[in-house]
Order: sequence, then structure tokens, then C-alpha cells
Amino acid sequence: MEAKNKKKKTSLNLTLKVLRLSGKTKEDISLNKNIFDGKVSPALLQQAVNTYLANKRKGLAVAKTKGEKRGGGKKPWRQKGTGRARVGSIRSPLWKGGGVTFGPRPKSYNKKFPERMKAMAFKSALNAKLKDNQIMVVDKMNTESPKTKEFAKIMANLGVAGKKVCFVLPDSDQNLEKASANIRKVKLAKADSLNALDVLDCRRLVISQGALGIIEKRLKKWL
Repeated sequence: MEAKNKKKKTSLNLTLKVLRLSGKTKEDISLNKNIFDGKVSPALLQQAVNTYLANKRKGLAVAKTKGEKRGGGKKPWRQKGTGRARVGSIRSPLWKGGGVTFGPRPKSYNKKFPERMKAMAFKSALNAKLKDNQIMVVDKMNTESPKTKEFAKIMANLGVAGKKVCFVLPDSDQNLEKASANIRKVKLAKADSLNALDVLDCRRLVISQGALGIIEKRLKKWL
């Protein structure tokens, strides 16, 4: 019975092909087994995603109260003797054009997320992508000119055309930013600021060799 209840352990492939921008294989590399250990924490990933999405919210929604609406200073009619309900202002929340009771006010949705938890969530997201065979490594990522046609050709060569792709670069590149700006579902990210949400929010994670070294260096201090 115990043998049946045990889950089968799937071996993680730590050897990836390094592709040229032409789509041809350049060499094979071995990933750091301390970082790519196959451990994925769904609970930590959920907390990380919720935190990143909450921190993106502006919290600028606002509705004016009765005191903030313009006008309404004069009492519409006298308090007694008219047979109508008493009212003090035409900007009452009960009237059309009046203020809003308990309406939205500007507020912050920011959540705190410890640095170690950020790093472990990032590591967990990378392992999840590796398990799903959604990580690709290229020797370099650059274009000679900022032309969309040239960037689209690179995507076709790598077999990721039409997919939601995140390209991870060691540093910012203006040519790549301009060339990819008009292509849907494409995001460029720097290796030193890549996070769990960026990793999970794509179908393919294309990492340059230089960026992979930066990512491993970032995570080493937390292991």
C-alpha cells in the first residue's frame, strides 16, 4: 500500500541546449543544481503573485461626498409646513447629483514581501518553468537595427512566434526595445529585476547566457 501511495519522482533535465538566433544549436550547458532543484511551492507562488499584482494597483478611485460637491449651500425649502420631507441640501446623497455615501477613497494596496521570500518565489517559478520545458537559452540577444521585421525573424527562428514570450537580457538594449515594441505578447526584462510574476506570466522564457549568469548570482546568496 505504501508503495502505491508514493508519488513517482520525475527526473529534472538540467542540461539545456544553447541556441543561436538562427535557431541552430551552439552547445549544451548544465544548469546549477542548487537553484534548479525541481522544488516548486504553489503557496509561495500564489502569495508572490498576489503581492506583485496588489503593488501594481494605484488606488486612485474616489467619489465626492456631500461636502465636496459644488453647490447645495441653500436649504431647498423651509423645515416645516410644506408637507414634504425635510432636507438640508440639494447635494444630499438621496438626490440626483448629490454626494456619495461611503464611496471609494484614495488608498494604498501595497503589501510587504520579505526579500528572502521574493528570492524563493523567483526560484520556485524558474523550476516550474523548467519542469514544463518552457525555458530556452540563447547565446546572445541583439539586433543590428531597431526593425520589427528583424525581431520577428528571430522569434520565428526560435519557434516562439505568436506565443507569449519573455526575453531576459543582461542589460537594457534600445534596439531590442524598439524592435519588439509593435509585437504583441512580447516582454523584455532585465535579469537583475526579473521576478516570479514575470516568469509565470509567459508561455516561453527565453534567457540569454549572460542573463542566466546574473540570475544564478542573484539566487546564490539565498541558498
